[in-house]
Amino acid sequence: MARDLRDSGRVFLSTLPAERRDHRLALAVVAVSAAIFVAAVPFAKVPLGQVWAFIPIYQSAFVVNDLITAILLFGQFRILRSRALLLLASGYLFTAFMAVAHALTFPGLFAPTGLLGAEPQTTAWLYMFWHGGFPLLVIGYAVLEDDEREATRRRGREAIAILSGIAAVLVAVVALTLVATAGQGALPAIMRGNSYTPAMITVVSSVWGLSLLALIALWRRRPRSVLDLWLMVVMCAWLFDIALAAVLNAGRFDLGFYAGRIYGLLAASFVLIVLLLENSVLYAWLVEALAGEREARRRVQEKTAELIEKANELMAANRDLEAFSYSVSHDLRAPVRAVDGFARMLEEGYGERLDDEGRRLLGVVRESGRQMGQLIDDLLAFSRLGREPLRTKRVQLDELVKQTIEELRRDCSDRRIDFAVGELGVADADPALLKQALANLLSNAIKFTRKRDPAVVEVGRRRDPQAADANVYYVKDNGAGFDMRYASKLFGVFQRLHSVNEYEGTGVGLAIVQRVIDRHGGRVWAESKPGEGATFYFMLRPGAEEGSPAEAPAA
Repeated sequence: MARDLRDSGRVFLSTLPAERRDHRLALAVVAVSAAIFVAAVPFAKVPLGQVWAFIPIYQSAFVVNDLITAILLFGQFRILRSRALLLLASGYLFTAFMAVAHALTFPGLFAPTGLLGAEPQTTAWLYMFWHGGFPLLVIGYAVLEDDEREATRRRGREAIAILSGIAAVLVAVVALTLVATAGQGALPAIMRGNSYTPAMITVVSSVWGLSLLALIALWRRRPRSVLDLWLMVVMCAWLFDIALAAVLNAGRFDLGFYAGRIYGLLAASFVLIVLLLENSVLYAWLVEALAGEREARRRVQEKTAELIEKANELMAANRDLEAFSYSVSHDLRAPVRAVDGFARMLEEGYGERLDDEGRRLLGVVRESGRQMGQLIDDLLAFSRLGREPLRTKRVQLDELVKQTIEELRRDCSDRRIDFAVGELGVADADPALLKQALANLLSNAIKFTRKRDPAVVEVGRRRDPQAADANVYYVKDNGAGFDMRYASKLFGVFQRLHSVNEYEGTGVGLAIVQRVIDRHGGRVWAESKPGEGATFYFMLRPGAEEGSPAEAPAA
């Protein structure tokens, strides 16, 4: 029983496979019992003194042992829902109740002829019913196959099954007691005073044969569990008990009478002992598991505290970085505006005096100033994303996208762009931030379709089977596209996949898109092939069913 039960999901005696050491221990116990039995057989008929205290002591110990064993087995049935265990637990309960009836009717113990209306044959017949009924229940345990589906179907009905088993045992014990008392006249006489009659040989041989059949049934049971093995030891002890106490002896109060009952008490103790050892091992395992859980919880708490501390440090650093970005961006605006202002004054006041190269260089200065201003605006927009709380509402995306497209058309009125907007529905989002993300995605599509005529930009929605609680939206274009090998750079700040001379931009727009979508609990990704356009996807939680009222975007 010292095996490490954590190595297997089978931790109960009824499910734990018997190992070689279990067989060796059981065989040793049977061998010692057999040796004592052989030594006692020649003296089985030797009369001994009538020790009346022996009977109540033996019967009380027997009843206590079997009751505890039955309770433990009923407890395992509640966990495993095995009908075989229910039958075996009922068998031990049966022996406990029959031992009580046997003690109450024993002549000379509580009354000259026994209680419960006992007659001279009552106690002997109760002994036969007792020692014949238990092997029958053990045979039922050995041949019963448990179906896992049936066990699952019986889930929640264990208490009813246990109560039914107890009731059935009580009914059987009361019925057999009535047969042995009130119905004694219909039974053959097997006792004459304290001695046996010839009919006793036939009756006791039948009872002994039932114990042998139970032993054979347990031997044939496969796979054999530890509980099966110790039940076989119990049935061997019962064979020795019946042989000494009712076959090979002469009657009551001889050596066979006392020795047989000692065997019976041992038989009632074997399974109880291994069940108690099993409980102690399981309890030790539980204590160890609880200690391990506490240690794991302590480590998790320590790691959580470390992570919270690191997160706070990162948040503080992020706030400092955003404040720094905002301050730098704000401070850069003044010189940029000054450069642009002086360049414009030069262009207006001295443009006619400059040659073509001078006017071109002045134009470069003004364009660079404009790009620098756009870069500062994007940087400020990016830094603000981390400070402003989300103001989530149910947003009608169709209107928001159409409004954004109309605003972007003003800057590309000289181009032919076909916009196709599908049915987008409603989403939970911050309207201002989502509009900013859509504007960046759409302006990105417009920018990279500059060499297409006509340019086509499509906005739509599709369901993602792997995310049933979210919608996937996309912005698709037929522009320049990009190589997916460099897709990891798409959403980085100031990361560009195309030359700034070929396609203008600051490299911040897609980073803003990713940050907006991340703050909404979604994600953004892209698919593309060079020269075949690009598709940008983003995921949002749906806000309401189609047709439900939603927040209209601000004009």
